[in-house]
Amino acid sequence: MTTDLKEKLTPILGRIPSGVFILVASDGESRKTGLLASWIQQASFEPPQVSVAVNKSRYLIDWLKTGSAVTLNQVQKGDSTLFKHFGKGFEPDAAAFEGVDTVIGDNGLPLLRAAMSSLEGTVTARMDAGDHVIFLVTLTNSIAHRDIADFDPFVHIRKNGFSY
Repeated sequence: MTTDLKEKLTPILGRIPSGVFILVASDGESRKTGLLASWIQQASFEPPQVSVAVNKSRYLIDWLKTGSAVTLNQVQKGDSTLFKHFGKGFEPDAAAFEGVDTVIGDNGLPLLRAAMSSLEGTVTARMDAGDHVIFLVTLTNSIAHRDIADFDPFVHIRKNGFSY
């Protein structure tokens, strides 16, 4: 990419809004973790699907295989607690949910009660995308943790289109 193109793209790409979610996944055994994810977008009406982009530097991409269960917990605007707790990231064996109010979802993964809602799903495809991997998740359940009329999602807008 030329320097000129990058300079043109930098402020524009960063202004593409995205929601803030906590992606929860398991290694298929006993380990579970959560990570702050903001590149999530609805991808299909029927079946209901979303795309989830995860940086290739995250160990979590090794846990996300076709058939893997995931939960996407949507963060409420102004909620710095979940953002701070999961934004720092966790090592694979860390107790990522310590001190966080959870309930176990239908897919066996923690749902975060402080989130606006939780979407449960299954990874159905993956695609390399530069420095990220995009996962297609087919949704299997949704839970509203508060009155839907009170939903006000945390929307993330970056200043720079080439960094978080």
